[in-house]
Amino acid sequence: MSEEKKPLNFIEHIIEEDLNNGMSKDDLRFRFPPEPNGYLHIGHTKAIGISFGLGLKYNAPVNLRFDDTNPAKEEQEYVDAIKKDISWLGYQWDKECYSSDYFQQLYDWTVALIKEGKAYVDSQSAEEIAEQKGTTTEPGKNSPYRDRSVTENLDLFQKMKEGVFDEGEHVVRAKIDMADPNMLMRDPLMYRILKKSHHRTGDQWCIYPMYDWTHGESDYIEHISHSLCSLEFKPHRKLYDWFLDQVYSENIRPKQREFARLNLSYTIMSKRKLLRLVEEKIVSGWDDPRMPTISGLRRRGYTPLSIRKFVETVGVAKRENVIDVSLLEFCVREDLNKRAPRVMAVIDPVKLVITNYPDSQEEWLEAENNPEDANAGSRNVPFSKELYIEKEDFKEEAGRKFFRLTLGKEVRLKNAYIIKGESVVKDSEGNITEIHCTYDPESKSGSGTEASKLNVKGTLHWVSIQHAIPAEIRVYDRLFNDEAPDSHKDKDFMDFLNPDSLKTITGYVEPGLADVNHLDTFQFQRLGYFNVDIDSKPEALVFNKTVGLRDTWAKVKSSPVSSNNNQKQVQNQQREVSAIDEIKRAGKKYTNLPENKREALKIKIVEAAKKVELEELVPLFETAIKKSGTRIATMIALREVLTNTDSLPDQSAKDFITKGLDDKNELLQQEAEATASKFNI
Repeated sequence: MSEEKKPLNFIEHIIEEDLNNGMSKDDLRFRFPPEPNGYLHIGHTKAIGISFGLGLKYNAPVNLRFDDTNPAKEEQEYVDAIKKDISWLGYQWDKECYSSDYFQQLYDWTVALIKEGKAYVDSQSAEEIAEQKGTTTEPGKNSPYRDRSVTENLDLFQKMKEGVFDEGEHVVRAKIDMADPNMLMRDPLMYRILKKSHHRTGDQWCIYPMYDWTHGESDYIEHISHSLCSLEFKPHRKLYDWFLDQVYSENIRPKQREFARLNLSYTIMSKRKLLRLVEEKIVSGWDDPRMPTISGLRRRGYTPLSIRKFVETVGVAKRENVIDVSLLEFCVREDLNKRAPRVMAVIDPVKLVITNYPDSQEEWLEAENNPEDANAGSRNVPFSKELYIEKEDFKEEAGRKFFRLTLGKEVRLKNAYIIKGESVVKDSEGNITEIHCTYDPESKSGSGTEASKLNVKGTLHWVSIQHAIPAEIRVYDRLFNDEAPDSHKDKDFMDFLNPDSLKTITGYVEPGLADVNHLDTFQFQRLGYFNVDIDSKPEALVFNKTVGLRDTWAKVKSSPVSSNNNQKQVQNQQREVSAIDEIKRAGKKYTNLPENKREALKIKIVEAAKKVELEELVPLFETAIKKSGTRIATMIALREVLTNTDSLPDQSAKDFITKGLDDKNELLQQEAEATASKFNI
């Protein structure tokens, strides 16, 4: 099947139009211009992805320019961190530039504007200047210093440069129009006095250009063809063009265009607010795995590919919107599913004793490293009489939907044997301290015996107690428990901190993890994806939880329905969070969509499948033949459910897969083949 051509976004349309109107492709040049006053965060990745993505698409250079015009907030530490983050994401810039490289040129241009009567030195205070700005409905008032002579302006500007005046005594303003409807055009500031040492120029300068004056002129100096920025800069475009008009000659004239920035639910993007989290020690630093910074995401276990895929999926838009953070989590989950080795770890252990297993016996059992990667190979894991399993995997008495271990019922131990719960040992307070079971020696996984082929509904992970390595497990969750923590006018965003955003526990991992390296990533089977923290040492392993195997927030995200609401509202809310209904609805329209939209819908089906139990899918196995879309969605969901629960298909699932293989619908055949192949049917 041929790959569908991806439609152009609106920025690419602009570029294509420019090329069609005579611009040479060789004249295309882009830039990413961060201010080195903090660490890059997930919001920046969209701007990075757009600029560097265009560079790759058009084989055009992309400059990395540091907008370092405010020495009061900028540090070399941030410069180094930004370069590291961009490189880690997989992008390479053409030239490394700094706005400070252009300080002399900007100064010279300002002198020329003063001589032309287009700029002046204003000696008012910041408060007085603000009062004269006017409003959106009222024009501003001219400064009393607006008509200073050229000679006096040049003299004052020279003395500002020489450090004669204190901060705040004078500023330089462009002379435009105090009645312009765009308030940014009302004699904007071009220079202010800042007696701070600069991280690159030292004490060479004590006057620094403002952003609006620096931005476009730096683009012009670097021959940037398309200056791309987020929507909040759209009102600045008129001023951007006015400043360019004052210096424009024969070079490529930059064109500013704006796109919607990336807003993420449950996330703070403001550098100022992120800094507050660091300074008040809410987090351990800029690279705390709960932070939305690139360094924080990297430490938590996010991969460059997952972040780039997220940015690509979000796309380029003209209107602001909020992206659900679950999409970012989905992207890393999908990437790690393909690349992360599977290992066994128990993070809330209870002792399991196999009473009929020989006391001194020890086996090394073969375990597949990654079923998604045929080249990943296998490893051997030790098995013995005494194991750890998860406490939640056992109940003395359980309902029919509990498919884990209980007294009198059988489950399979992953890569090992079928066991049956027999009895428990409790302490004086009634807590279970040991679970006693028996095993079937003939049921060893992969042995080919009849007993090994038995279908039992539950499969549990485990570690051998005598071989297991203790490890610190840091279970991270969202830092805020509100979807928009900084949107409440009457509350501080800190009021919405999630008290359970970090839980530190001691777990046990299989011995093969003794020699791991920092940032190595694994799937702890049935638990989620974890990586090795930078605090980890060979004698004291530390793992961070990157993301769970399913979106655990989906069922609690909706706000509770008040007791005053009627039954219909309650039912509507229940329908909104019903994953099985999502799968059914997706199936109804699946076959009517073009390929690109089917792929997007398939992602939603996979996500929904992470929230359902196998028993919920079983009724859909009997869907009428004519409802092929529903059967396709069910097949996709079945594959996901079986994968997430480390289960093998029972007879009803096998029958459903077999029918799919023989179906006339090509799409259903493809999904059935993928499922059959995965589970060796």
